[in-house]
Amino acid sequence: MAKKLNQSVIPGSTVLITGAARGMGELYARRAAREGARAIALWDLDEERAEALAAELRESGRRGGPGPDVRAFIVDVSDREAVIAAAERTRAELGEPDVIVNNAGIVRGSLFWEHDQEHDIELTMRINALAPMWISREFLPAMIADTSRPKRILNIASAAGTIANPRMSVYASSKWAMIGWAESLRLELAREGHEHIAVTTFCPSFISTGMFAGARGPLLTPIMKPEYAVRSAWTGMLKGTPLVLRPWTVKLAMIVRGILPTRAWDVVADKVFNVYTSMDKFTGRG
Repeated sequence: MAKKLNQSVIPGSTVLITGAARGMGELYARRAAREGARAIALWDLDEERAEALAAELRESGRRGGPGPDVRAFIVDVSDREAVIAAAERTRAELGEPDVIVNNAGIVRGSLFWEHDQEHDIELTMRINALAPMWISREFLPAMIADTSRPKRILNIASAAGTIANPRMSVYASSKWAMIGWAESLRLELAREGHEHIAVTTFCPSFISTGMFAGARGPLLTPIMKPEYAVRSAWTGMLKGTPLVLRPWTVKLAMIVRGILPTRAWDVVADKVFNVYTSMDKFTGRG
């Protein structure tokens, strides 16, 4: 039964993806199209890339059949009013989404006191933490009411949301917030009996998208390829897995951190795992 339910998540569904014009967002969109989504909403600020991807996916088809209805929505997800307006347009043009992929995110890699309060601190929290809440709040009532098919919310968090790290204070706090919210939402849905909705949170270490250029993976932690990361997150989403941690060292670090006293963990994280120096040469784009 579970296998049948997983197979029915994407075919015929409406999928909404934020940060969809490039990187992992583009890969999620391509995967949705390939697996038979009826409609795909690409939310992004880059109008040219989003429109080009939408046009390509509309022509892609599936096994020679008609392609999905793919539309680009130019949205600044850091603006709550813009999110509300985009949600209304998405409903009007494509209908209520069955799957939401909260993928949009930015990173600022510097010492906390070097962050600009508006363009670094507030913007990071708005995009990484608040936007997924705003977007999910817009669509959840309809998702709850429609029990005709499985629903999914996939949140792209980070290993930084599980373990503190120098030069990631604001980014880490935004991802900690996302994880705490997503896990609480998952439990609320389960307790209220809305079993057709599953919430999955993906917590990857560094991925080679350019976002974390210059960062160095901790001990035994390779820089992951985007394709592997997307496949892991997507598979977890289809299964309704609550937390997907990649690579395996992310879970190991969480276990060790939970066992050791804080000062002992600091030594292990710094001198053994090299976690605390992983962002020292960060040059990536936000």
